[in-house]
Amino acid sequence: MKDLATINRGVHQKQVQNVPHEQPSASQPKVQLLTISEEEAGQRIDNFLLRICKGVPKSHVYRVLRSGEVRVNKGRIDQLYRLVEGDVVRVPPIRMSEPSTQVVPKLEFPIVFEDSHLLIIDKPAGVAVHGGSGVSYGVIEQLRSSRPEAKFLELVHRLDRETSGLLLIAKKRTALTNLHEQMRDGLTDKRYFTLVYGDWKNARQHVKLPLHKYTTADGERRVRVQADGLASHTVFSLKKKFKEFALLEAELKTGRTHQIRVHLSANGFPIAGDDKYGDFPLNKALQKATSERGVLKRMFLHAHQITFTHPETGKLTTVNAHLPKDCDDFLRSLSGA
Repeated sequence: MKDLATINRGVHQKQVQNVPHEQPSASQPKVQLLTISEEEAGQRIDNFLLRICKGVPKSHVYRVLRSGEVRVNKGRIDQLYRLVEGDVVRVPPIRMSEPSTQVVPKLEFPIVFEDSHLLIIDKPAGVAVHGGSGVSYGVIEQLRSSRPEAKFLELVHRLDRETSGLLLIAKKRTALTNLHEQMRDGLTDKRYFTLVYGDWKNARQHVKLPLHKYTTADGERRVRVQADGLASHTVFSLKKKFKEFALLEAELKTGRTHQIRVHLSANGFPIAGDDKYGDFPLNKALQKATSERGVLKRMFLHAHQITFTHPETGKLTTVNAHLPKDCDDFLRSLSGA
């Protein structure tokens, strides 16, 4: 175990009294004074502590906050205090997890848009956006590894591992908080292409079904339609019909976990290749080509467009990502092209 001497980049540390510069031992964690940088400004003190206190139980972080052991500029604060550049945060002795010795591969992804505030990539299917739940690392860890000079890289939102398409990464905290506010207020427009199995009838269809998150016995995260679940709204537009399938565009009005997948499955139109909520015999059949279609070895769900107000310029910005080749090839095979 180590204390806060090993924390995220960007935090400037000051030793108190005559503490030696070498790392304190796990048995002797020390008080730390952390000066808030420009990129850390704007976040709440509780979120800041949760981010830097690796391996510390959430309950313990809030306990030291309530006790007044955490000070900002020598004064007491509550957990809702938002940090300002130059603030000096006193963090009491807290034992930290050992930093991981695993080497994260340096990997860049197809860039659709980039400036000083934002990075938007076209995430491949099968790649997690972040480490956890049995995944050692994801997109964000690989990007940080490939860009060690970057002071700030944080996910603006998430995509399922099986989903491909547009993923926004903030390069400044101001951009992150601005985009989070836009998403919370319903001011962004996210659209997906998906291929469903069945005879879809309507040119445009609203689906409003409440969704409830739960965990299976083996620890897997799932979602189901449930009366007391969170209000959820998706608008589906028919783009093209095939003999047994339909290509839809899904427009998210809310952003719940697995929302598109569960809304479609609950209406009897499973997404082709969906291994959680889909038609499992169909998925198995799609692994082999037939005289009427090609092969599909992934879930057909692709985040193809997002519209938002740029956090710096204030301009309405729309970004697109073409269908991946494997999805496009499968559609062509259905059309007989």
